Amino acid sequence: MNRTDKENYYLDIAETVSERGTCLRRNFGAIIVKNDEIVSTGYSGAPRGRKNCMDTGVCVREKLQIPRGERYELCRSVHAEANAIISASRRDMIGSTLYLVGKDTKNGEYVENTAPCSMCKRLIINAGITRVVTRNSKSSLSSIYVDEWIQNDESMSGKFGY
Repeated sequence: MNRTDKENYYLDIAETVSERGTCLRRNFGAIIVKNDEIVSTGYSGAPRGRKNCMDTGVCVREKLQIPRGERYELCRSVHAEANAIISASRRDMIGSTLYLVGKDTKNGEYVENTAPCSMCKRLIINAGITRVVTRNSKSSLSSIYVDEWIQNDESMSGKFGY
């Protein structure tokens, strides 16, 4: 019997969390892990009490053909990373790892080059999270140390998207 390695184990859990997402475009799941303990989880969806996109049947960003990584202020959803951060205490996040998985709702494929948006990057930095691991495919992942975002601040260059 083959045993799943820890990185894919946590990514599998994040993928399961993404199944609660309510976005019509892409659903993401995030989990924050510290010392091999899950601190919190989050998925993409409208703020509590507001109708979700799947309830309204409309994705404003898709309707306006807004490219990926841009104009998030028009989106109804709170991102998975933000929801996971909201649900955890900062002391539990300092030195932790955030695992993130995204899937396209139309074809079920993994979101190519998954990465937190610029706003979520800022939240991750301030939360004290050390590393972010994303799933590229069922067997491939990417890992980045948050210090790289601090050293290579894309907001200074006006870069959009991801």
